[in-house]
Amino acid sequence: MLHTDRSADVVHNAGEDAQRPKVGKTSLIMSLVSEEFPDVVPYRAEEITIPADVTPERVPTHIVDYSEAEQTDEQLFQEISKANVICIVYSVNNKKSIEKVTSHWIPLITENTDKDSRVPLILVGNKSDLVEHSSMETILPIMNQYSEIETCVECSAKNLKNISELFYYAQKAVLHPTGPLYCPEKKDMKPLCVKALTRIFKVSDLDNDGILNDNELNFFQRTCFNTPLEPQALEDVKNVVRKNLIDGVCDNGLTLKGFLFLHTLFIQRGRHETTWTVLRRFGYDDDLELNQDYLFPPLKIPPGCTTELNHNAYLFLQSVFDKHDKDRDCALSPEELKDLFDVFPYMPWGPDVNNTVCTNDQGWITYQGYLSQWTLTTYLDVQRCLEYLGYLGYSIIAEQESQASGITVTRDKKIDLQKKQTQRGVFRCNVFGDIGSGKSGFLQAFLGRNLMRQKTLKEEHRSYYAINTTYVYGQEKYLLLHEVFPDFDYLSDADMACDIVCLVYDVSNPYSFEYCAKVFKQYFMDSKTPCMMIAAKSDLPEVKQMYGCSPLEFCRRHKMPPPQTFTCSTASAPNRDIYTKLTTMAMYPHARLRCMCTCNRCTFCLCQNFLNSELLQTVRAKLYAVVLRRHVSQADLKSSTFWLRASVGATVFAVLGFAMYRVLLKTR
Repeated sequence: MLHTDRSADVVHNAGEDAQRPKVGKTSLIMSLVSEEFPDVVPYRAEEITIPADVTPERVPTHIVDYSEAEQTDEQLFQEISKANVICIVYSVNNKKSIEKVTSHWIPLITENTDKDSRVPLILVGNKSDLVEHSSMETILPIMNQYSEIETCVECSAKNLKNISELFYYAQKAVLHPTGPLYCPEKKDMKPLCVKALTRIFKVSDLDNDGILNDNELNFFQRTCFNTPLEPQALEDVKNVVRKNLIDGVCDNGLTLKGFLFLHTLFIQRGRHETTWTVLRRFGYDDDLELNQDYLFPPLKIPPGCTTELNHNAYLFLQSVFDKHDKDRDCALSPEELKDLFDVFPYMPWGPDVNNTVCTNDQGWITYQGYLSQWTLTTYLDVQRCLEYLGYLGYSIIAEQESQASGITVTRDKKIDLQKKQTQRGVFRCNVFGDIGSGKSGFLQAFLGRNLMRQKTLKEEHRSYYAINTTYVYGQEKYLLLHEVFPDFDYLSDADMACDIVCLVYDVSNPYSFEYCAKVFKQYFMDSKTPCMMIAAKSDLPEVKQMYGCSPLEFCRRHKMPPPQTFTCSTASAPNRDIYTKLTTMAMYPHARLRCMCTCNRCTFCLCQNFLNSELLQTVRAKLYAVVLRRHVSQADLKSSTFWLRASVGATVFAVLGFAMYRVLLKTR
């Protein structure tokens, strides 16, 4: 019997009772170690460790012998429970030892191992030097009867035949087991294996045409085995599939059936390591489940920081969208969306997603809505985003170390406030308001839906989030709106954590503004979070608010922008200017903005556009290189051109500094 423990591969050896004619199990161990047949053989060999650097699989191997003469059954059961692989040794010239394999050893092992995780067995026929015939005809029915038997090796401890191969197969049975992959009775791969390989095929099918062409096959080969296939070798593989499968090759590419056939062939020919290498490269563990370390790579997120997708991740997601948008209408139909998520173990997006992002007239998620939903998931639940990217094969297709390389962790918001600038691309706006004030309408209007279209939405598919892009002085930013449940007595940390607060009241309800005023005074009056008051349903007759002061006076007292009128009761899509204003305030919370427009004509807008222009960035870079570099030569100091550049640079910075002071920092 041979046992291998995963952490430090341990091998047990068991055979016939020591009082009866021996099968040579101890001799096998001693012949392996000394590379010669021992003259004196003890009842039981001491535990031996083979270093990793001398084994083909680079795994340390512990060999543990067993003797019925020196050890109890309890000791045997303990060793069996620790085993990863067990070698059952029989003598090829002793029929009774062969019979004992099925009458004693296999039942004993089965009783002392977990049914859900059977230990692989290897049958070892020793003393092949004493016979001229093979025992395989007798052993094959046994192998077919017991699926846990990985293989059978005939060897000779006396002439060292197949000794090293025996222990190689023992390691292989642990590292590349047949059990999870193949069913000998059906002579086919098991469902879990087929499911895993089908996902791998679909991830590798970069153009989603159902065929792996030569480029895709070479990319797959390089990804899994670090070497491309030669053109002739590639053609030979396809020819093997053509000879055995009618529809295995199509348009000179490998179909899913052909791909599965190849792996079945690998397993049947004893090349399990090929299939296991592919499976493990795509994140699968020994149970053919995606490894948790693969799905959730480590990602450190300090307090005050947020998570966003970086440029590489967006490029990957764009390629996934293009891959499944077969009709090229820049939207994903329900069938296309289902096909996209076919590599997932479950459907990750529910019907509420259609009310969270932009859709077309048919209610299908658009390209912009698709990217927005990914941005939302990354911002709110980055671990789920890592999981989803893992299912899509991001680290493999994008050739990155893990999904974490597609995530940008922003710097602490406090640092942004101190430096009065931010590089973030996603800003969160929490929307507060009393029941019936128009919060939901405000969120849906951000997605381009007027009141008539909002009435067609189902209440059970309601979403408390809405995300879309806005443009602030030429820069594309994501604004995430979150409708906060109107429970005034309790607001969680998540309700408070945001970049800007939006307070919505109904101009036609005299008691609507009071809720907004109380929320502001209790939670946000002393915070540094900018706030904006929204006068919703402005198409209805405005009534006096039953509060101590008017909304306009309230905003003046607390140095807030005046209430912004808003309505979603329009013939076309509602006006989006209010959302640009919200994003602008979120980007520049430190600035007391004199201008709340987005006209691109006033002084504030013109200054911002100028500051963000490529021309200014180029000029500034050159000025830094010429004027502010650390080492200035004596020749430069004597050059009139140098002083002219320095004068121009100083003038430009002085004018810009004065303009920024007047526009951004001067009090109203």
